[in-house]
Amino acid sequence: MTLEQLHPTTVKIAGLLRERGEKVAVADGATGGLIAASLLTVPGALDFFVGGGVVYSFRARDILFDQPAKAYKGMRGASEDYALLQARSIRENFGAHWGLAVSGSVGGSKHPSGAAAGRSCAALAGPQGEWTQITETQSDERIANMWAFTAAALSFFAERLSAG
Repeated sequence: MTLEQLHPTTVKIAGLLRERGEKVAVADGATGGLIAASLLTVPGALDFFVGGGVVYSFRARDILFDQPAKAYKGMRGASEDYALLQARSIRENFGAHWGLAVSGSVGGSKHPSGAAAGRSCAALAGPQGEWTQITETQSDERIANMWAFTAAALSFFAERLSAG
């Protein structure tokens, strides 16, 4: 997969957000920044993209989401509740209409929470509600999983925006 292949989806997302006058902030976890990079392939991305961060450590999580430790109590990575907390937090902290977060296990090494390689959860928090989507590749191929999680999250976001 390449940024060029994801570009039609990001153009669709950009058009829908621009049409609504809305912006998104992104918490890239297992996608390593590929969601943000994909959105930035659209010229004039400042119209719809506020920013975000690669959340790959507890320190990054604590800084970007600014949540007390108790907010994560009982949560595991690559889960719906964890990804939703991230989506809500990035949205609020960046002052965006939408928060898109991906938490997952890309493989190649053991995930700290024990999540199976090839599993991710994308979460959206927006003006019309909150949604999650699980992606499972059944693969331990790290790079392929990063691209698969990115493509799935962007498609998920485009579908939710299109639904209203």
